[in-house]
Amino acid sequence: MMTILPHFRARILLLLSCSIVLTLPVAHAQEAPAQNPPQQTKPSPDDAGPDTDNGTIVLKKKKEADEPPPPAAPVAPKVKNPDNETFSLRVDVPIVNIDASVILDKTHQFVPGLKANNFLILEDGVPQTITSVRTIQTPITAVMLLEFAANSYYLINDMRNASYSFFRSLRPDDYVAVVTYDLRTHILTDFTNNKELIAQSLQSLMIPGFSDTNMFDALYETLDRTSRIEGRKYIILIGSGRDTFSKLTLDKILAKVKNTPNVTIFTIGTGAMLNELRSGGGPRELDYLQAQNQMRTFASMTGGLSFAPIFQGELPDIFAQINQSIRNEYILTYRPTNNKSDGTYRKVKVLLVDNEGHPLRMQDEKGKPQKYSVIARDGYSAKLPVE
Repeated sequence: MMTILPHFRARILLLLSCSIVLTLPVAHAQEAPAQNPPQQTKPSPDDAGPDTDNGTIVLKKKKEADEPPPPAAPVAPKVKNPDNETFSLRVDVPIVNIDASVILDKTHQFVPGLKANNFLILEDGVPQTITSVRTIQTPITAVMLLEFAANSYYLINDMRNASYSFFRSLRPDDYVAVVTYDLRTHILTDFTNNKELIAQSLQSLMIPGFSDTNMFDALYETLDRTSRIEGRKYIILIGSGRDTFSKLTLDKILAKVKNTPNVTIFTIGTGAMLNELRSGGGPRELDYLQAQNQMRTFASMTGGLSFAPIFQGELPDIFAQINQSIRNEYILTYRPTNNKSDGTYRKVKVLLVDNEGHPLRMQDEKGKPQKYSVIARDGYSAKLPVE
């Protein structure tokens, strides 16, 4: 027993020594002061901004299959004509407007108050049914076409007197152009309502150039220019009426006058006094008579008036009559019985009738008969067929 006990104690002491050795580092570690890592100050929720990630954001591209396709448009139904034929619809309702003025021969006053049943329109001799009648009073758009050639001082003097008389009758809202002609046409002033500019143009007519008077060419060019302007236009042609070297013939200028709508020509012949002094049946007088006849033809074809004053004192009364005719007129509207679009020229005549169809008679307050004139265009050109 004595031999066993020391051995057992030795084992116990050996185990205790091992356990002490193993526990000493742990105790030393627990006794050392712990070193806390540096704490990072976290911002308060009020001071901090939004939490963001600065990394790159990759957006995935949507696949086309993910998007629903747009709805298909409805297919228009196809309508086929029988036998694949092409049909067109065209309705032509021609309407004719005739400008007419009724003026007393003695006083040159415009006659107002006429109704539709007071007018009778004959187209190629066939009576027409008037659908409407209205009266208008508008400013004028006119061209003063003046003969200014080195042929005679008397003709130039008459032209100046007539042009200045027309100039004095203008109103502030009138538009006038000044054009002269000799061998060629010369535009002195385009359309303007500046009376000072018009007066300067007339005052510049001092020294003429050529002695030729190409009236047909000048009138043709003026008609061509005025046809591009909308509305009613007037040409005040002041000259001797002689044509010396025009490229156009009388037939061609007459055709141009017929086919130019909405243009009224008033003519004032110069040299009437000079012709009276030369009276005797010579060739000069025949030339003058032929020239004045051409001027009257231009006026009558377009519903204008023609004058050949001998004395300067006649001019104010002449232009008063022209103003009455220009500024006051009736617009007669009708549908022609001949509705063919063949481009032919239709002759038109305007008459005044009473309720029974007889020629209308006028009288003044004292019961004296009054003569009057109906001024209207003598015809128009029908439209051509349009395919």
